[in-house]
Formats: sequence, C-alpha cells, structure tokens
Amino acid sequence: MGKDTLNINTAGDRVVVIGGGVIGLCVAYYALRSGKQVVVIEREVQGGGNCSGKNAGMVVPSHFVPLAAPGMIALGLRWMFNPESPFAFSLRPGPALMRWAYLFWRHANRPHVEACRGLLCELNLKSRELFVELSAEFDYGLVKRGLLMLCEKQQTLESEASLAESARELGLDVEVCSTRRLTEIDPGIEMAVTGGIWFKQDCHMDPGAFTSGLRAKIIAMGGEIRYEVDAEGFLREEGKVKAVQASAGSARSEEIEADQVVIAGGAWSADLARGLGLKLPMAAGKGYSMTLSEPVQLPRICSILAEARVAVTPIGDALRFAGTMEIGGRNLSINERRIKGICKSVSRCFPQFKERQFDGVERWAGLRPCSPDGLPYLGPAGPGAENVFIATGHAMMGLSLAPVTGYLMAQLLNGDFPDMDIAKLTPARF
Repeated sequence: MGKDTLNINTAGDRVVVIGGGVIGLCVAYYALRSGKQVVVIEREVQGGGNCSGKNAGMVVPSHFVPLAAPGMIALGLRWMFNPESPFAFSLRPGPALMRWAYLFWRHANRPHVEACRGLLCELNLKSRELFVELSAEFDYGLVKRGLLMLCEKQQTLESEASLAESARELGLDVEVCSTRRLTEIDPGIEMAVTGGIWFKQDCHMDPGAFTSGLRAKIIAMGGEIRYEVDAEGFLREEGKVKAVQASAGSARSEEIEADQVVIAGGAWSADLARGLGLKLPMAAGKGYSMTLSEPVQLPRICSILAEARVAVTPIGDALRFAGTMEIGGRNLSINERRIKGICKSVSRCFPQFKERQFDGVERWAGLRPCSPDGLPYLGPAGPGAENVFIATGHAMMGLSLAPVTGYLMAQLLNGDFPDMDIAKLTPARF
C-alpha cells in the first residue's frame, strides 16, 4: 500500500536510531536495506551493558504466552521473599513502578493471553524466518534443533503438556517427551527430570556473534554507529523532531539532525519518550548469565529448566546458563543469592554439574525492558512527535523478536502498512 495511507511522517531519509542493542541494530539493518540513511547512537561502550551479547541466545516461537499471564501474581508473591528464587520485585517501588505493577495485575488473565498468543507466535515465527535468511549473510552459529522444556516434577510436566496443546493449535511442532525420549534426543547430557516438551522450531545461537555480525553489516552498508553518545532530549519544531540532543562523554551537547527517530533504548526508553509527552510504562527486569568454557557435559539442544526458569544454551564448546527476573531499579549489581539459586537448579537437573564448578566463573547482568502487558512497544510515538517511532519493551524476547521488529519498523519508516496487524503493540496503548 502507498505511503500516504498510513498518515505518518516519512519525509527525508536520515534515520537516527537511539540504542545500539540488538533491537536498535536490527532496526538499523532493515532501514538501510529499505534505502534509508542511518545513524545509531549508543550510550554504552561497544559491547557494553545492554542485554544483547551475553543473553541466552534463543529464538523462541514456544514463548507465545506473555509475561502478564494467569498465576504470575500468585507465583511472584510466593517467590518474592525467597532470595534464591527466579523472581524479585523492588520492596520500595516508586510511583512509576507501582503503576507498572497495577497494569501488570490488570493484564495477568486468560482473556489477555488468548488475545495475544497468536500475535506473539506469528512475530516469533517470522523472526525465525528472518534469522535463517541472515545466517546466509554472516555466520553466527544458528542451530535449528529446537528447545527442550525440562520438568523436574510431574505436576509441572502436566502443566507444560497442556501448554503444548495450545502450541499445536497455533501450528507449532511440539512433542511431549518421556525421560527415555529426552535421552534419545540429546544423549550428550545426563538429566534428572520427569520429562519434557520438545519445541522443534525453536533455535539457538551465539548472541555476541550475531550482534557483531550485524554491526559489521551496518557499517558495510554505509550506516554509522556512534558509541558513548547519550541521547538527552529532542529539538522539536511544528510537531516533529528536527534533531536529537546528545552528549558524548565530557564533550558538550550536540544536535544530531534527523528526518526520523527510532527510540530503541531498552530499559531507558521510557525516559526519552516522556520528553515527547508519551507515558511508556516500563520496568527494568534484571537477569544474570554465566558461561562455562569447559563444561563437564555439552548438550546439543538448548533447554529451559521449567521450575527454576533457567535457560541453558550450548554456544560452540561452551555452555551458558541464564535466568532470574528482578523487577526494580536499573542497577547492574550482582546478587549472589540469585546466582546460587541458578547453580542449585542446574545441579538438580544435570547431576554431572556441581555448584562448585561455577566458582570463579564471571557473573554477567543485563536489564530487560518489560512492558506491563508482556507485549513490545512498536509503532509511532503519536501526536507532537510525528516522525518518532518506538521499538522497545520486548522483555525476555528481545533477541528472538529483534529481526521482525527491524523488518516491521522499516515498513513503518517508509510509510507502508506492516505485513502484520500490530495494533496491539502501539506505544500509546496505556
């Protein structure tokens, strides 16, 4: 369809993308492919503190249930006072976090899940297709063997089997597995579980190699990436942003001219949106990862330990463990009790792994941008900022949904109707 049908500002070709994580990089890549000129600005040093390089590296069509789902409130309350549990919530929340929690409560119900699951599945499947296309352009270790949801308890297995039925209704290829079947699928690792679910369309990769490859492609295509540049505000004129006001280190502020702007700043996006008059409820969800360079055993398929919410990903000859969701502030401090919880769950499910094997292993923390309804923000910023777009709020699915986010954003930037109905993702929905 034509550009004028969307009634959004597409004049000019210079796009400034705020945020150099995997979402911002994918937006930049697909915008360049569509003929735009692109400048990416990133507040961290290259390879710094965003979630893009050391996360679990999973592509997850299996994750069609949003974070705001039935039972999550009760589960969160049960976990909240256990210092080794997968979940924590700030005990001193400010007004913004209280509003986020209220909106989360409003959406944690079955009708919301039913309304959103088809869209999340469609987005993830399209993203998987784009990941396969990108793997033909540069190697980042994409492995298409699926994902195992491993269950210690029979009750958990029955719950996950029920979810598998929903997955089949959405067209996913899923198998409920006994312990014997799990051994057939992945004989390289000993498992002490009751059973599991094999989501056969899920994938895994080296997320660091993926983002490095994207950066190289962006530069080769004529794009620019500027690090240690912090977006502070906007210069507006007649309802449009003319420039991004930014600072670089100790240097004085500068104005980066833009015909269009995409805010893809992860957990910091709400601050920038607020400067445009857009209230974007957002919570930072801290997660941890550890990578064993010489694991005692190496699975061939990625997995999630269902009870502990721990992701396990083989990356080359190494093995990465990632987990926890600490909703609250934007600090990257390491809570060793949460780390201990991850280590305990690993040693329970994989008997060859002992807690002591994680002694001295680097602990990494990153902040996931979480919307209160579990859906990303994707679309125009709205009145008063006609040429500004938002791409954030992907929570644990940032990597998985990055290519489809960039693909759809490029269509929006060019004024075309997206291939999918993304009305539920509008940044103005709250």
